[in-house]
Amino acid sequence: MRLGLASALALGGLVSLALFFVAIGVRPDIAQALATWRFNLKVGLVLLALLLAFGLCLALSRPVTSGHPGRRLLPLLALAVAAIAIELVVLPSGSWASRLVGSNAVACLIEIPTLALAPLAALLLVLRSSAPASPALAGAAAGLLAAAAGAALYAFQCFDDSPLFVVTWYALAALPVVAVGAAAGHRLLRW
Repeated sequence: MRLGLASALALGGLVSLALFFVAIGVRPDIAQALATWRFNLKVGLVLLALLLAFGLCLALSRPVTSGHPGRRLLPLLALAVAAIAIELVVLPSGSWASRLVGSNAVACLIEIPTLALAPLAALLLVLRSSAPASPALAGAAAGLLAAAAGAALYAFQCFDDSPLFVVTWYALAALPVVAVGAAAGHRLLRW
């Protein structure tokens, strides 16, 4: 199943990558952004989300789930809390609201789910050959994985690098993908 999920993620990711370059593109100041800790932390957060969501999706694809698979996401939560704490310490309190709202929250809410569609479809297709203990949870995990893939691409276009923005708006953008994954999983992954 691991290879199947990885292949589905790669295939869906290639479709999203093509869409990214055709419709969205890399931010023009990417060279300068790569030299900042906020941008690197943003990329680290989305890549950690991608890695942990993959493990969660794999765990929930099985007919028997051991322990508490949601605990796999605790390192992501810890990094997100630490990133926000650092941001609140280094920024004056008067700038917190503008960093939280950012300049392209609406684009984030549209583009992350859009970039997640192809990976989600491919992941659900592969999960149909598994026998998850909870089809809805397996679908939700596929949605989280797909949203993390979309966020990993979108991070290279997004000008808002503050952890306040990333943790808030990227998470909000992932919610509809997780919900669609759960609903689709409930219908498509039952055995």
